[in-house]
Amino acid sequence: MDCCSGNSSGSLSQIAVQNQSSGSEEELRQLLDQRKRKRMQSNRESARRSRMRKQQHLDGLMAQLSQLRENKNQIISRINLATQLFLNVEAQNSVLRAQVVELTHSLESLNQILSHIVDDNNHHHQEEQHNFLQNFYDFDQTPLFINSFFLTQQPIVASADHHVLHY
Repeated sequence: MDCCSGNSSGSLSQIAVQNQSSGSEEELRQLLDQRKRKRMQSNRESARRSRMRKQQHLDGLMAQLSQLRENKNQIISRINLATQLFLNVEAQNSVLRAQVVELTHSLESLNQILSHIVDDNNHHHQEEQHNFLQNFYDFDQTPLFINSFFLTQQPIVASADHHVLHY
């Protein structure tokens, strides 16, 4: 029996060791499960924070996109306004260029007319000077005003109270 009892006590100790190891396995399993749950919870929390950061980043990008679109619209409006002003100035410039051409043509015409008038006046004036000089001298080449002056000599009379010369 001893044998048996040794066997039985060995069996009991094995059972006790098994029970003890089962208990520690169970504790180990519970400890591992607890660690697994904590890791899963930590991973979930990390994923939640990552999603929040991603959402915040996406919200920031959407706000930036909205601001950039607003800036783009303002720039397009400014470009359209500048283009319209440019087209207006270009149209005014075309009108002014046409006026310059017209005024230049008018000035050239007026200068031609003036040139003809001056030429005609010079020609007419030269004829008058020639005629005047022809009439100025009589046949003996003595100036007429000298002959007239000596032929019609009138006395010069001075008046003391008027200080004026009378012819």
